[in-house]
Amino acid sequence: MKVILHTGAHRCATTSFQEYMRQNAQPLALQGIGFWGPYRTRGGLFHGIQPGPAPVTGRDLVQRARGRLQIQMAASRDAGVQQLLVSEENMLGAVRANLRIGDLYSGAGERMARFAAAFGGAVTDVALSIRSLDAYWTSALAYAVARGHKMPTEASLDRLAHAPRSWRDVITDIACAMPGVRLHVLPFETFGARPEAALEALTGLKAPRTHARVRLNASLCLQDLRASLPSFAAAQLPEGTGRWRPFTDAQTAYLREAYADDLMWLAGGADGLAALAHDPDKQAAGTNPPRIALTRGRPDDKQRRMAGSG
Repeated sequence: MKVILHTGAHRCATTSFQEYMRQNAQPLALQGIGFWGPYRTRGGLFHGIQPGPAPVTGRDLVQRARGRLQIQMAASRDAGVQQLLVSEENMLGAVRANLRIGDLYSGAGERMARFAAAFGGAVTDVALSIRSLDAYWTSALAYAVARGHKMPTEASLDRLAHAPRSWRDVITDIACAMPGVRLHVLPFETFGARPEAALEALTGLKAPRTHARVRLNASLCLQDLRASLPSFAAAQLPEGTGRWRPFTDAQTAYLREAYADDLMWLAGGADGLAALAHDPDKQAAGTNPPRIALTRGRPDDKQRRMAGSG
C-alpha cells in the first residue's frame, strides 16, 4: 500500500483540500484511495509521536503510537486501499510557533523524522504545498490576529521579511529526515484552488470534480478583520478595504525574490531531493511543437510609403 503524507503547509488551502477529500470519500474508495484527515489524526491517532506533557503511567507512548498506526494501516490495507493519503498540516509544526520565533518551520526535520519512525518505514511519498512567502506570512498574520494574536510591529515584520529560512530549507530538512521517500512540492499558485489537480498529481488517478471549489479558512479582508477585533486593535489596521498588506514594498519584493529562488531551485531538480509537481491539465508540446508565427512586425519585402521632405 502506498502511503502519502500530505503535510500542508498551513495557509496553503490545506483545509479546503481536506474537505474535498472528505466529501469525495466514497468515489475515491472505489479507486482504492483512502484518506485520513484531521478528524482522525487529532482524535488520538498521533498521540505520543511528538514529545510533550503526558501523564506518568510508565507506558512507552512512542511505541504505542507505532502499534496504533500499524493496526490502522493494516485495516486500511485489508479494506482494499491501495493508496492511503494522510493529510495533517500540524506534522510540520504550528503557525503560532513560526510567528513567535519569526522563522519558517524550524523544527520540521526533527518532527518528520519522528513521523517516519512512527509509520515504521511504510511512508512512500510526502507532499508539501508551498506559497509565495509574502502571501504566506500575510495570511498567517491575518489568521493569527483574528484569533487574538497581537498586532505585528515594524521590527517583527522586518524579522519575518529577512528570516534566513525559506521553503528550500524546509524541503531539505524533510528530505534529510526521510531518505528514500519521494517528496512532491505543490505550489499554491497552481494547485491551491484545484484540489482535484493536486490529488491527480499525487496519485496518478483521475480525481472527481465534485466539491472541488469549496474554500475554507480564507484570510479575512480588511473590513472583516477590523470588525472582528477589539476597537484598540482595529485602530492599528490601515483604512480601506481588500487584502491586508502589512509588509512594505521593499519587504514584499525581498520575500518574493526568495520564493522565486526556491522555485528556480525546484525547477532545476532541487539537488535530487524533491520534485516540483506539474499541472496535470497542461500537456507538454512533445518532440514536434505546434508551428506558430515565427516573425514579428511588418515583413521587410513590402514597400512602405515614406514621408515627403517638402
